[in-house]
Amino acid sequence: MNITIDSGSGFCFGVEKAIEVAEQELSDSGHLYSLGQIVHNEEEISRLSSKGMETINHSYLKKASRTKVLIRAHGEPPETYKIAKDNNLKIIDATCPIVIKLQKRVKRAFDEMEKVGGQVAIFGKKNHPEVVGLAGQTGYMAIILENIEDARNMNFEKPLRLFSQTTKSLQQYEELVSFFRDKYEEQNNSGDFIHYNTVCRLVSGRADDLKEFCSNNDIIIFVSGKNSSNGKYLYNICKLANDKSYHVSSPAELVKEWFNDVQSVGISGATSTPEWLMEKVADKIRKISLH
Repeated sequence: MNITIDSGSGFCFGVEKAIEVAEQELSDSGHLYSLGQIVHNEEEISRLSSKGMETINHSYLKKASRTKVLIRAHGEPPETYKIAKDNNLKIIDATCPIVIKLQKRVKRAFDEMEKVGGQVAIFGKKNHPEVVGLAGQTGYMAIILENIEDARNMNFEKPLRLFSQTTKSLQQYEELVSFFRDKYEEQNNSGDFIHYNTVCRLVSGRADDLKEFCSNNDIIIFVSGKNSSNGKYLYNICKLANDKSYHVSSPAELVKEWFNDVQSVGISGATSTPEWLMEKVADKIRKISLH
């Protein structure tokens, strides 16, 4: 049985940077608070917890004082930094540079729209930490759209600036853009609608390569946390390209019968999936194939 790990899978540079920053701090001090899960992968969280990382929520943050807190790659809204300042907390900011740039663009667009009675919309998952951070740049006045249905009741007479969560599907975003373009053209004010493609190129660019990888293997084992938005998106691509695709979060979830009469296995993962975890999955498959 031939087992191949997708060379394009694994941590994106934003997550990789956050992990590196956390590991350096843990090496220096042996303890670090992370505001929310540093990565949506339980196996990696467990590994970092064993080194001294402790995940906290915003309620805990408000009570904490005189300690260090890591801001993960997803970013945070402005009030988080104010709380940290008021509580004498030292922020270790590992926000992804792409997300930082997007936050600034959303803030500028909102300031522009406020002057003309316009609106800012963000295509993304409600309550996703990145989206919360983006909405915070607008005082939570931005309209969050999870799909086209959410957009149907908007006021198309008001100017609109549209952005996207970085890990959303580029195809779905383009469908939403097309919907708005048609609506604003119907109102004869197409100039009042401006959209910004802020889907991360590292995410959207993986689709075609992943499809080819899936078609070149008998079965696909996709490894990611079950609560990873990026993982769900990429796994759906796998499933469409190869019906014999299986989603697991750890080697323990592998099923022996999946590998009956299989010559080639492809292993891939989300931007939140560590390489060491995919290697462990590969090792488990090798053991299965020997029995």
